[in-house]
Amino acid sequence: MTSKGPEEEHPSVTLFRQYLRIRTVQPKPDYGAAVAFFEETARQLGLGCQKVEVAPGYVVTVLTWPGTNPTLSSILLNSHTDVVPVFKEHWSHDPFEAFKDSEGYIYARGAQDMKCVSIQYLEAVRRLKVEGHRFPRTIHMTFVPDEEVGGHQGMELFVQRPEFHALRAGFALDEGIANPTDAFTVFYSERSPWWVRVTSTGRPGHASRFMEDTAAEKLHKVVNSILAFREKEWQRLQSNPHLKEGSVTSVNLTKLEGGVAYNVIPATMSASFDFRVAPDVDFKAFEEQLQSWCQAAGEGVTLEFAQVWTWDM
Repeated sequence: MTSKGPEEEHPSVTLFRQYLRIRTVQPKPDYGAAVAFFEETARQLGLGCQKVEVAPGYVVTVLTWPGTNPTLSSILLNSHTDVVPVFKEHWSHDPFEAFKDSEGYIYARGAQDMKCVSIQYLEAVRRLKVEGHRFPRTIHMTFVPDEEVGGHQGMELFVQRPEFHALRAGFALDEGIANPTDAFTVFYSERSPWWVRVTSTGRPGHASRFMEDTAAEKLHKVVNSILAFREKEWQRLQSNPHLKEGSVTSVNLTKLEGGVAYNVIPATMSASFDFRVAPDVDFKAFEEQLQSWCQAAGEGVTLEFAQVWTWDM
């Protein structure tokens, strides 16, 4: 992220850097500090603040700017507070220092995904209030936990609660793809995250033997099918200058599991994938394609979803 130099730092940048220093990093995020941060910010901006504990230790913070016509549905501006883990050896600066260099570049985990958006919401509201604006519709800003690991202890629970329905949201904005430039892009559609785990079962035995129908052989076939699909989508993106990354389906192999010893052929092995399914894909047909790759690999190969988002959810 870029900003003005240290001698000209805008208060919103200072606020941004304060937020970046809060270690809401998975797998042990400091959500309490984030909630306190938004409580204090709400007080400074003269906004209502509601804390909804959707699960023990998981709080959704709602900041509200009331509109002049409470009968209208509201505007919902959502962002998540948690960030993904860091590997400090790959960073040029401490990822939680929010270091800003002489050109105004800020180095921190969450600077793009997505603490910058949270501060943009707050700064937009602050400026509009200072300028004396009032709007017919109420504006709610929700700051939710747990998004980086699926949202099961965050938004997934929040939308089932009466506090969410009481917001009466008629329009919502959330995160899109991080921008490598100073452009600010609004996305009206987004790829759907599918987290898929393929499990293969086969004949176990001693590793000194040539066993047939092993779990590894069958899993290898599925992995090859999925990676061939990945290459096809990559080539489609590279060959068409009109396509953007969000126009194709991406997939990455993120986890391999199996085995108990070097000399034992495992009875079960699994591979986990992160798919980002393009908006124009037929979800039912795509799921059937995944199932067909598993079936083609042989008996005992199954597929399960750790997370799947479709338009009819």
